[in-house]
Amino acid sequence: MSAVLLARGLRYAWRGRPVLNGVDLRVDTGEVVSLLGANGAGKSTLLRLLLGLLRPAAGDVLLDGTPIASMPRRLLARRLAYVPQVHVSPFPYPVRDVVLLGRLPHAGLGGLSGRIGPADRQAADAALARLSIAHLAERPYTEISGGERQLVLIARALAQGARLLVMDEPTGGLDYGNQLRLLELLRTLAADGFGVLKTTHHPDHVLHGSHRVAILRDGRILADGAPAEILTRPLMRSLYDVDVEPHRLADGRLVFMPPAVGGQPAPHSPFHPSESPA
Repeated sequence: MSAVLLARGLRYAWRGRPVLNGVDLRVDTGEVVSLLGANGAGKSTLLRLLLGLLRPAAGDVLLDGTPIASMPRRLLARRLAYVPQVHVSPFPYPVRDVVLLGRLPHAGLGGLSGRIGPADRQAADAALARLSIAHLAERPYTEISGGERQLVLIARALAQGARLLVMDEPTGGLDYGNQLRLLELLRTLAADGFGVLKTTHHPDHVLHGSHRVAILRDGRILADGAPAEILTRPLMRSLYDVDVEPHRLADGRLVFMPPAVGGQPAPHSPFHPSESPA
């Protein structure tokens, strides 16, 4: 079943300083959308507005045409799941119980004390298996690594059963292999009918697996479209004040790299500089 998360004209200020100034953004099920911007651009603030955790000064957020401000939180949680950037539990809950917390919108208050049923446990175990962390199920959440905790939070969001996932830096703390596996998982989830909105600081993560990228700068969405068309050398320079060179790989993929020493690619380079976009 398709779902649409839509922001219209969002404005927000913090202590009198404008953070967002008329943001429009749409996320559909079946796609991975990356939100890219420099530190302080307001990416995390935008996510909290989309989730109803902050109230905008102007504008609105709709889920399938209904303002989220008017939706009961339990209903909203069944349709929209959040993966925070950082989370540390003060209690040594087993990993499976942390994932089971994603079932609370279905079980209600007191779920872990008796209202969690076989279907909830099956959903939690399926989410752990999908993230390849079933072996952590009985481990205390406080005794696993930061990267493993991030995977547990993603499993919790999947167990929640929502079709739209909002993720703040989901690859943070993950090693290189798990970063690539997670990016591939997000593409697979989109193909299965999920919608994913994620923030990132890595343009290459946008190019690998995102259907769209939205560029946040100066409180507005500067551009929104296909990553290979939006991410150009001038845009990267304007966003981050650094110069990187886009290169087209032999198989057609686009990557960004720092300028080569002396302006020449390394010997045996797989890149084709003559095909590099501007």
